[in-house]
Amino acid sequence: MEEQGVQGQETIKQREDVQQHDFEDLKDESRQSYERDIEFLLDIPVEITVQLGSSRMLIKELLQLGQGSVVELEKLAGEPMEILANNRLIAKGEVVVVNEKFGVRLTDIVSPTERLSKLK
Repeated sequence: MEEQGVQGQETIKQREDVQQHDFEDLKDESRQSYERDIEFLLDIPVEITVQLGSSRMLIKELLQLGQGSVVELEKLAGEPMEILANNRLIAKGEVVVVNEKFGVRLTDIVSPTERLSKLK
């Protein structure tokens, strides 16, 4: 039993000889690397879709559609539209006209935690 105590003391003595190293340079490099990674992500194209509504129909009904046909959507008039990024809901909004073009004003943005929970 005394031998174990002596070995333990030797281990402690060996640890006293260990020198600490300063890793500050590594912290700065990792921050720069992180910023480069974010810049890389900023150049990735994302498909944005504004969904006015949806409807289900049989193929025979689809084949009967022609010019002037009306397709009834599941959404009510005045309900916010869904804004999707790569087919994932990110916000809701309303139609606006800007310089004779349609646009969407965001009225409600889905929180990041909500978006992540839908990925699982």
